[in-house]
Amino acid sequence: MYHSVADTADDPYRVTVPPARLGKQLSLMRRCGLTGVSMERLLRARAEGKGAGLVGLTFDDGYADFVEHALPALLRHGCTATVYVLPGRLGGSNEWDPLGPRKPLLTEDGIRAAADAGMEIGSHGLLHTDLTDHGAVDAELLAAETARSRELLAAVIGSEVTGFCYPYGNVDARAADAVRAAGYRYAVAIDPGPLTGLFALPRVHVGSQDNAARLFLKYALHGRRRAPVPYGPYPELHESELPRVQEVPAP
Repeated sequence: MYHSVADTADDPYRVTVPPARLGKQLSLMRRCGLTGVSMERLLRARAEGKGAGLVGLTFDDGYADFVEHALPALLRHGCTATVYVLPGRLGGSNEWDPLGPRKPLLTEDGIRAAADAGMEIGSHGLLHTDLTDHGAVDAELLAAETARSRELLAAVIGSEVTGFCYPYGNVDARAADAVRAAGYRYAVAIDPGPLTGLFALPRVHVGSQDNAARLFLKYALHGRRRAPVPYGPYPELHESELPRVQEVPAP
């Protein structure tokens, strides 16, 4: 789980990885015989028993620096990823963060550039709203954050949007049900506990301090503390529904 990719000394939420560090992390992964792919590709491969050596790479919030810094690094290392964006904040900034610098978000052109380069585009909701805050999120807003955001993104990229990322990584049964009802095929969280499954997949945070030793430790602890994740059955897609994902060369 990545977020922003940029050089900055002001990162109170630890969501920014310098471009040089990302390059080293991707290089390490490739040297270990692993290939970074989008979540859509990972899930389809695992459902077909072909997931060995694949790692799902995700970038939350849809920062504009994805196209500037992350995309070239991913392509240079033969990887793809999923970018979860906010169609209600296109070209805006991370106003949900009270601390730290304002970071620009992807525009429609930036999203299409990422999709045309082979990245999967998923929804992060409309405005980065915590869907588990029942006092602030009624049924109408919940539908807008899930179903409406999917419709808007599909119009931007011209293909179906299959993945959802819960803002802040927070998920409960009501939010998961809404995502499923909106037509998504999977959703990612952070550490969803008993809800873990196809609509609440766990992820590991990757930060600027994660060198080889820290990444190996995170990998070991992540696998050890969780029961096996039920990745399927993953629904089959018609060829016309598939995200535009380019082939990734073998290491």
